[in-house]
Amino acid sequence: MKIGYIRVSTQEQNTIRQEELMRTLGVDEVYIDRISGKNTNRPELRKMMDYVRQGDTVIVESISRFARNTRDLLDLVEQLSSKQVEFISQKEAIDTSTPTGKFMLTIFGAVAELERAYILQRQQEGIDIAKTQGKYKGRKPIHHPDFDRVVAKWRSGDMTAVEAMKRLDMSSSTFYRRVNSSPTPQIRGH
Repeated sequence: MKIGYIRVSTQEQNTIRQEELMRTLGVDEVYIDRISGKNTNRPELRKMMDYVRQGDTVIVESISRFARNTRDLLDLVEQLSSKQVEFISQKEAIDTSTPTGKFMLTIFGAVAELERAYILQRQQEGIDIAKTQGKYKGRKPIHHPDFDRVVAKWRSGDMTAVEAMKRLDMSSSTFYRRVNSSPTPQIRGH
């Protein structure tokens, strides 16, 4: 069975080009993630990796859609190999059913990781220049009008941290970072 995997980095990005490629290649089943490829913790990728079985072939449009770094790429392909599942990356013409394909997979994975590192480096250089020119101020802090009241309830034990995070619509890391940076109210004796 031919299994297709499609990934775009955000909900707003379009998958049509990759979907059309999968139709052209006669793919039987397609899994689509709309999430960053920074790691392999992607819901549809996990479902696909659990679903595939011996004799299947996983097809992707390009290596960068499947994995962002060489280690993740090689780990994923090794998981597929252990299930006797082949891997094909259409753009790079890699087919792991051949020794040359396995070798090329390693080379292209390293190149894709290097390219990603260069992109991040250029991005950081641009931010640094913008900061020196006073044009970059960073992300705007999240302001919630009930923050102080909710945190006071949490600190007094009237609310759990999970309830506070839900009420403020904050992740745990954002919640604790904000709590630790805000002043602790003074408790006065009577």
